[in-house]
Amino acid sequence: MEGWLTRITTNTCLNILRGSKRRSELTISDLSEDEDKWLEEQLSDPEQQSVENSVVAADLADRLLSVLSPEDQQALLMIDGEQASVKEVAEATGWSESKVKVRAFRARKKVREAMERLLGSKKLSAKEKPATSESR
Repeated sequence: MEGWLTRITTNTCLNILRGSKRRSELTISDLSEDEDKWLEEQLSDPEQQSVENSVVAADLADRLLSVLSPEDQQALLMIDGEQASVKEVAEATGWSESKVKVRAFRARKKVREAMERLLGSKKLSAKEKPATSESR
C-alpha cells in the first residue's frame, strides 16, 4: 500500500518540476550578492564555514540543481540528499536500478561542470578587477 502512494507522490512532483522552466546554464550575473561573496570566500579560504555561509551554499546548490532535468534532480536529491538506496529510488520512480545509477552519475557530472564553469568565470572576473577604476 505504501508503494503506490510513493509512486503517486513521485509522479506528481515530477509533473510540477517539468512544468517549471528549466535553465540551461547558471552564470555569475545570475548570482545574488551573498552567493557571489560566498564564492569569492570559497576561492580564497575553502575551510571557512558559518551558519550564514551554509544557507548561501544551500541556495547556490539549488540554483545549480536547476540546470538539471526534473528526473535528474529527483535521482540526485533522493540518493545524495535523502540518502535513499538505488533500489529505493528505482521502486519509487519505476525505473530500473541501472537507469537510477546512470541518471545520478550524469546529474552529478552536469552539476560539477556547471560549478566548474561558474568558478572558472569567477576566477576570470577576479583577475580583471585590478583593471577597474577603483584600483587606480
